[in-house]
Amino acid sequence: MAVFSSVRLSKAADAEAVTDGHEEFEGIGKRAADKFDPAAPPPFRIADIRAAIPAHCWVKNPWRSFSYVVWDVAAVAALLAAAAYVDNWAFWPVYWIVQGTMFWALFVLGHDCGHGSFSDNATLNNVVGHLLHSAILVPYHGWRISHRTHHQNHGHVERDESWVPLTEKLYNKLDYSTKFFRYKIPFPMFAYPAYLWWRSPGKTGSHFNPYSDLFKASERRLVMTSTICWATMVAFLFYVSTIVPPIMLLKLYGIPYLMFVVWLDTVTYLHHHGYDKKLPWYRGQEWSYLRGGLTTVDQDYGLFNKIHHDIGTHVIHHLFPQIPHYHLVEATREAKKVLGNYYREPKKSGAIPFHLVPTLLKSLSRDHYVSDSGDIVYYQTDDKLLSSTKDI
Repeated sequence: MAVFSSVRLSKAADAEAVTDGHEEFEGIGKRAADKFDPAAPPPFRIADIRAAIPAHCWVKNPWRSFSYVVWDVAAVAALLAAAAYVDNWAFWPVYWIVQGTMFWALFVLGHDCGHGSFSDNATLNNVVGHLLHSAILVPYHGWRISHRTHHQNHGHVERDESWVPLTEKLYNKLDYSTKFFRYKIPFPMFAYPAYLWWRSPGKTGSHFNPYSDLFKASERRLVMTSTICWATMVAFLFYVSTIVPPIMLLKLYGIPYLMFVVWLDTVTYLHHHGYDKKLPWYRGQEWSYLRGGLTTVDQDYGLFNKIHHDIGTHVIHHLFPQIPHYHLVEATREAKKVLGNYYREPKKSGAIPFHLVPTLLKSLSRDHYVSDSGDIVYYQTDDKLLSSTKDI
């Protein structure tokens, strides 16, 4: 018995030593991560990341892509029919949230068309993209081209296009009302329609105007085509309002559209903000496509991850937008072996991503502007905006 007892004690001691060893190594890893400088030039090239991603992750299957379109469109149609049939105030709030989420899912599929990750056929991508985006009042080519600019210049203070940081000089020129609507919840989450028409502060042009400085002369016909498709959808909605009461159209389409806008603004904002530690923005010689892409952030949206086609798996998407959404999770898993600390593991979500609410609020309360000078800059906070009780 004494022998067996000593064996058990010896095994327990060994197990405890192993556990302590793991904890020690984990502690070392955590301390190393705490000291990690995300602005340091990465020791790998973009070709190294590309090589780590399995070959099949680059393959675009149009039939598989179409299956998501069919599923999402069927869901939208079924919800529309159910809401029109039930027409009950107990059901409407549920419908608005769910249908707005499905509008957002349609947008993501159209977004894939814009990147060419839907299929290898450009005509097919553009036709499907127009149908999906026009249905939710997005000018397909106008947005596609500006979004391409965003990807090509991600993380660049001046040249980026989406949720670009304001320089201190530009920020100080804004009146209080503009700052209030840009940084005070819920107003920034309804910014997308205004962005389509007028872009961001400090930038000019419109996604609907083919002569906007957003576009090259060779792209004007494409932009005009999308603007006509958008106007056709607007005319169709006006026509529908002559058949059904306008209040019914508002309930069936208008409010879900606003919910879609909230989804779009929230998710796209959190793609580039909201990490626990501030991440760099670049200018001049410090910027590169790789370093800019590594400042993007993955987020976990719980049960919505698959509903909105893994758009929260964003780092690899930003670096390689041609990868289909249904391969992003696997591609990210393999790429992390190369990225190391340059990849920031998202916080795990429950079924509903409530954990992102304080993340969003914290970022909007502190990420206001960047310095006018310097090739590596970080967001700074306007304490006066936080403490102000001024009426607008």
